[in-house]
Amino acid sequence: MAFLPGFQGILPPDPYERHFDFLEALNTVLAFVSSKKQIATTFDATRSSVERLLKRQVQMYCSSSALLPDLVKFSYIPKNDLKVNETDDSPNKRRAKSPDFLIPSSNKPSTEENGHVLVLEFFDNVKGKKSRNVGLSYQQPVSLSPAAVKKLIETRNDVFRQAVNDLIAAVEGDPVQTLREAAQEHIPVDPCAMSTTPKVGKPISVILDANSRPSMDDLIQDLMNQDWYREQIVFRKTVDPRDPQTGEIDSLLSPSVSQALVNARHIKSLYAHQVAAIQALFRGKHVVVSTSTASGKSLIYQVPILKSLEEDPNATTICIYPTKALAQDQKTSLEKMIRNCPGLEDVQVSTYDGDTPQEMRPVIRETASVIFTNFDTIHASILPHEEAWRSFLRNVKLVVVDELHYYSGLLGSHVAFIMRRFRRVCAAIGNHHMRFVSCTATLANPQDHMQKIFGLAEGEIEVVDVDGAPSGKKDYLVWDPPFIDDLKPNLGRRGSLSEATALMRFLMKRGVRVLLFCKIRKICELAMKAMRTDLSNEGRLDVLAKVRPYRGGEYHDDRRRIEHEAFSGELLGIIATNALELGIDIGALDVVIMLGFPMSVASFLQQAGRAGRRARDSLAILVADPFPVDQYYVNHPEELFNHVMEDIIIDVESPVVLEAHLQCAGDEMPICMEDEQYFGPLMHEVCDAKLIKDKDGWYHTHPNFLPYPPRFVSIRGVQQESYVLAVMRNGAPDTILEEVEVSRAMFEVYEGGVFMHQGVAYIVKEVSHDSKMAKVIQADVNYHTSPRDFTNVDAVRTTRIRVIDRHRAFYGVVNIQVKVFGFFKIRNGTILDSVEIDTPPYVSDTMGLWIDVPRPILELLRSKAFHLAGAIHAAQHAFLNQFPLSEDLKTECKAAEKEYRVTESSRKRPARLIFYDSIGKGGGVAAKAFDYAHETLRKAHLAIENCRCQDGCTKCVQSNSCREANQVSSKMGGGIIIKGILGLPIDPETVPHQGEQQFEIPDTIVEAQTVYARGNVEVEAGDRLH
Repeated sequence: MAFLPGFQGILPPDPYERHFDFLEALNTVLAFVSSKKQIATTFDATRSSVERLLKRQVQMYCSSSALLPDLVKFSYIPKNDLKVNETDDSPNKRRAKSPDFLIPSSNKPSTEENGHVLVLEFFDNVKGKKSRNVGLSYQQPVSLSPAAVKKLIETRNDVFRQAVNDLIAAVEGDPVQTLREAAQEHIPVDPCAMSTTPKVGKPISVILDANSRPSMDDLIQDLMNQDWYREQIVFRKTVDPRDPQTGEIDSLLSPSVSQALVNARHIKSLYAHQVAAIQALFRGKHVVVSTSTASGKSLIYQVPILKSLEEDPNATTICIYPTKALAQDQKTSLEKMIRNCPGLEDVQVSTYDGDTPQEMRPVIRETASVIFTNFDTIHASILPHEEAWRSFLRNVKLVVVDELHYYSGLLGSHVAFIMRRFRRVCAAIGNHHMRFVSCTATLANPQDHMQKIFGLAEGEIEVVDVDGAPSGKKDYLVWDPPFIDDLKPNLGRRGSLSEATALMRFLMKRGVRVLLFCKIRKICELAMKAMRTDLSNEGRLDVLAKVRPYRGGEYHDDRRRIEHEAFSGELLGIIATNALELGIDIGALDVVIMLGFPMSVASFLQQAGRAGRRARDSLAILVADPFPVDQYYVNHPEELFNHVMEDIIIDVESPVVLEAHLQCAGDEMPICMEDEQYFGPLMHEVCDAKLIKDKDGWYHTHPNFLPYPPRFVSIRGVQQESYVLAVMRNGAPDTILEEVEVSRAMFEVYEGGVFMHQGVAYIVKEVSHDSKMAKVIQADVNYHTSPRDFTNVDAVRTTRIRVIDRHRAFYGVVNIQVKVFGFFKIRNGTILDSVEIDTPPYVSDTMGLWIDVPRPILELLRSKAFHLAGAIHAAQHAFLNQFPLSEDLKTECKAAEKEYRVTESSRKRPARLIFYDSIGKGGGVAAKAFDYAHETLRKAHLAIENCRCQDGCTKCVQSNSCREANQVSSKMGGGIIIKGILGLPIDPETVPHQGEQQFEIPDTIVEAQTVYARGNVEVEAGDRLH
């Protein structure tokens, strides 16, 4: 026995000396390769180089991955994944900016390019010369000097030495044999050489049955025992199970309805909240039910529908849902109930929405007893043709509005006036007896929200908010990705996406049904691609076959297929956007994983509620992103549960929205003074100014809105045009892949970019902006693209001016210009290539307000070394956080890549706070913000002053909806700007200097110039109070 140099302990010399010789040689080769962007670390190339250095054959590669599983990765990837550039044989094409990885690219398929190749990578964030543009989210391509390569080799050797010492200290018995056995677990499987049989040797070789999966306590303990677990769980909360509370209602139900409940739903008794709501409806009350997800709210209206049809065969019902998928899901449920109710088997239930064929619409009006629709259709189709619907509307007994919390902000304001128009038409044709029932997630004040939406009096509404449904024990985890190497924090943390997909794989292999929520479509696609790659490398095609992506934009048939597979238990995993946040029934789910904090605490609770829908124990995991909002909840997780629910805000006093619906109402039937009961006291003023009054005092639609007023009133904003993506196939016609709305296409559809669809990568080859058509080819590239863009929000014309202390707020026309000028090719967070493209900018005008930062405040911030863009960005978010209708008011968010770059940019932004109406929505939200600018700024100032956080949080200067993740922000600077605008005293001596920057960052902010009006504009004083 002998001591091995550099190691602590007595070791068998030959195995360890040979092993460490191998590690040194491997480090030498990988360090050289990683310094050359154009060379890929394929197993064959690396092995031959290592064996040439050692002058012997070696077979211990996976031992390096076993020693350092977080740093050394082996995986099979498609040969095409090695491409960086798509080349073209055309002689007129310019040469690519950087060469491909070993294998040439071609647009023509080649049998030589089929199959997979084994690659190995060292994930220690090898860096070349540090970029001084500190805001860049990605690493610059590596370019190492010989001295840096030598240092890299020495550093990695030290890491391996430490890993070996740790192994020796931890293992009883033969460390060599232990390492060999561990290495077997890190041998990847070639996808071309495997079947759907799981890889032999894994601890769990088959998927456990979902009905016999372990308890959540056992799963969490098993999770914490995994070798890759490193204290990621920073918070755990357990909610005890709840027993059901039932009530009696049999005396009010006929034997037929009771039989339908048993035959269709296997229900012999109802929960207490179901009984309370149904009894209230039977008493003639309007009802709002605010209970937890999966508490059986649909029965609350299904039972009264059956009872009304039994009592009156001519009775009709309207069921209104926010999405077509949810409407279809609930329609199927009701049809099953009706088919099992003796005497009602022939009742017609139909969907009536924008997709209903024209030839079917008269038939549905005449024969359907129940229609499933949405507010868009009521606004644009049913009310404008009320004369054709009179027979149906006269007999409406029940109007169901599901997911009431969905209708907020500007959309909620439109819906409120649509309901007032609906009630007015029904009353005019003699229907005074219909009742409204709404189901919603937990709200702070459900009665107030229902009153505003339906225009009802307080005494007419019964609130049911005591949940009688049972629930299993539920655990909540907050999961913070760990450092890649605890000894080297500068390497950063593991990616939240890889952590979330690792959790999902771990759970699915144990028979656990998992739903992974992603905030945006692209992350959903990248997560699916990661699942494909990792499960293939593990040889678990059996698990891969049971996971699907689900998102908005999918074609109807694809969505219904996935919903059916999920509900029937065929799937174990779904990767979804918030398209599944609403109550579509996809069967029992065990675990919900949220990749990044959702847009609000309410959304967090709504998504978490999707797990445990059958009263079994369940689990919700929040995997935190590195962004400020996520990290705030990592440090204050109790606020996820102690957060005071905020009221949902809708504005029924907006003159802009009111006028739009009065123009529609005037065409449905002339408006008289008595209609104030529906439209409020502001109706008279708007009618006198905007509608046409006849000699008898009736108001009619202005001719500018005729012949079809709803055409001018879009309740969800102007319908965007879409780009059609077609897949190019050799020797076959192109096939349609997807349609992408313009606002998304700007950032995802550009020549050379990677477009993801269901986890599969496509290269965009051609884009026609005239025909809105893009052609793509499937390509298994192992990189994704990130657009390089900027958005300018510029005030162009002033129409109103209002005094704020000694300063002024302005309102007028705002121009939005979005320009994508290039993209990065990204692999593992590293830039492989930077490509410039020439695409036309997206330009649009809207209305907005702006407040220029006073010159003395600008000078003070500069003298104290504040980052001006961060201060302005913080002030803008502070304003939005205190404005009730902020979800429909946008601002110019500051991007770290642009604001923290040290190279001078010609793009300078004016020192002003600017806000604007969402493009295409209108609605006068910016005008309302302008009217209350002084009061909103005062509230923002108090919020900043009273908030005890250090660097900002969502209670003061950060926003959940910031598209740049609040990375550019200065709480103190934002507070100073708001105090300056309000004219509050500021003592410069008490303002601390912000210290020296590591690099000198050029100023991106210039003093704002006055935006002039056309003609004279009267200066208004103070906030406008209605």
